[in-house]
Amino acid sequence: MIRRLAVVTAAVLAATAAPAVAADGGWDVPSSATITIDGHGHGHGRGMSQVGAGQRAEDGADYREILGFYYPGTDWGTATGQVRIWISEGDRANALQVAPRRGLVARRVGTAKVWDLTRAQPRARGWRILPKGDHASVLQYRKRGWHQLRRVRGLLEFAGRGRPIELAKRHGKASYRGVLRSVPSSPGNRITVNIVPMDAYLRGVVPAEVVASRWPQQAQRAQAVAARSYAALKRSTRPGKPYDLDDTTRYQRYLGADAEYPASDQAVAATAGEVLTYAGAPAFTEFTASNGGWTVAGDEPYLPAQEDPYDSDTWGPVTFSDTEIEAHWPEIGDLNRIEIGGRDDHGDHDARGGTVTLTGGSGTVTVSGDVFAGKLHLQSSWLTIAVR
Repeated sequence: MIRRLAVVTAAVLAATAAPAVAADGGWDVPSSATITIDGHGHGHGRGMSQVGAGQRAEDGADYREILGFYYPGTDWGTATGQVRIWISEGDRANALQVAPRRGLVARRVGTAKVWDLTRAQPRARGWRILPKGDHASVLQYRKRGWHQLRRVRGLLEFAGRGRPIELAKRHGKASYRGVLRSVPSSPGNRITVNIVPMDAYLRGVVPAEVVASRWPQQAQRAQAVAARSYAALKRSTRPGKPYDLDDTTRYQRYLGADAEYPASDQAVAATAGEVLTYAGAPAFTEFTASNGGWTVAGDEPYLPAQEDPYDSDTWGPVTFSDTEIEAHWPEIGDLNRIEIGGRDDHGDHDARGGTVTLTGGSGTVTVSGDVFAGKLHLQSSWLTIAVR
């Protein structure tokens, strides 16, 4: 299913895309020109392609074969324990706020002191932790306004006795397993950190990264191992920091207990504890939505540039006026030329561009291919251009 969709999409786009008009990697841009851009891949292209993994799984490859292709030279190891996730929208005006439910407790961090919140205030409509300076915390409940239950020295956290806790976020709400802790991030400020067992964390990552309802099971298992390895590596590099990862795509997307799905839960359980390693440490298992047919070389020997026959993802055409591009780089004035340099020479159209140079009547700007793609909301820096 995944391969057929990619092939059909590529065929349709190839039939509709405007042909490129280029001279030595550059395009002259006359006044009032139309610039049409199309390309390959989605994302940075390093490590495992999620599209390629899905197609390999449909062809009968198991998750170890998939990972062996995308991370050649790595070994297998194990990683368990807990991870600390900064919930990026998990505080409201410096407060960690949760919904009441049976079994909810508050705990003073580093001690055995626990308050059963249902017993303490059975009719409470909400609970929150507020900072009192950098060295104390206030536990409050809501009943026609907020009221103080306890003020303690040190930090506080909420726990659910094995059940998810519903967190009030800046925009909406979400449920999380493990513990929600109010953690100092800078003088006078707190952030919400979810401390959760590794594989419980992955139950909220895998379905956030792939479509768990229809992605092949072996591809989901490959995703689980890649995500676990990545988390184990990040955890090992941040022992003195307030968190190991955050919940955004800056690390890997994490949606908590609300995202859990039977097929992705199965993938996490089937690979329990498994990670890829290199030289005895967790491997830097970068992954991308699609590489478009070639992986991009990373900074590690197990992240080579190599052809990927299972990923033929394309995008475009996307059309801009010259004034739309000028609006992103107004310092160049009237755009009259675009040049792409430092291509990696892999795949069609010489593949990904290292730099894009925009020359106008008032000046010249050179940016990375990734910055250019990001500014114009393109899916990758593997692109070609036609000017009309």
